[in-house]
Amino acid sequence: MKPKVKTPLRLKDWFSTDVRLYQLYPEAIRSLARMHWSPLYIIQKVIPYLTPNDRVKVLDIGSGVGTFCLAGAYYNQSVPFFGVEQRKKLVEVAEDAREKLGIQNVSFIHGNFTQLNLTEFDHFYFYNSFFENLNGAEKIDNEIVYSNELYNYYCIYLYNQLEKMPVGTRIATYCSWGDEIPPGYQLAETHFDNLLKFWIKL
Repeated sequence: MKPKVKTPLRLKDWFSTDVRLYQLYPEAIRSLARMHWSPLYIIQKVIPYLTPNDRVKVLDIGSGVGTFCLAGAYYNQSVPFFGVEQRKKLVEVAEDAREKLGIQNVSFIHGNFTQLNLTEFDHFYFYNSFFENLNGAEKIDNEIVYSNELYNYYCIYLYNQLEKMPVGTRIATYCSWGDEIPPGYQLAETHFDNLLKFWIKL
């Protein structure tokens, strides 16, 4: 009897369910998914809003292991997606997943988002990566310093940078209190009991 040959998964199969997608990652990474990685149903809702045309560049602020960028790049293969993440280990995990999938329109940047010039990008996704700094919040690891002061600093910094963005800039926030959104942005849509919000600068 011939041994069964395992058929390689097609690209669309990887994005069929969250469970399937998380199989790209080590077990320790999968265990963090519930709290820290964006589920596919959220990403599917976000991508049409952040990619109104094929000439935009989308940045995920605090991209973790890259689930938003990878899924976004799959759902819209004409738009470049970028993720910035300060933990080198997570960037390496994200890059490994990208290579397994063979997706080309994704770039992962190792660094703090404060080191970037946000005007080089058009639209933004923000699954509140600052929350980790608050007392009692669930942490990804102990690799970085946490503090309430850092939460405030990051919110103010992002607020100030978003103020500099041109009219038409779009932001999708997930599980955010909106502290980082300047008043020049209008709330365009809300979804999933206000957990997901779409903003646009007028």
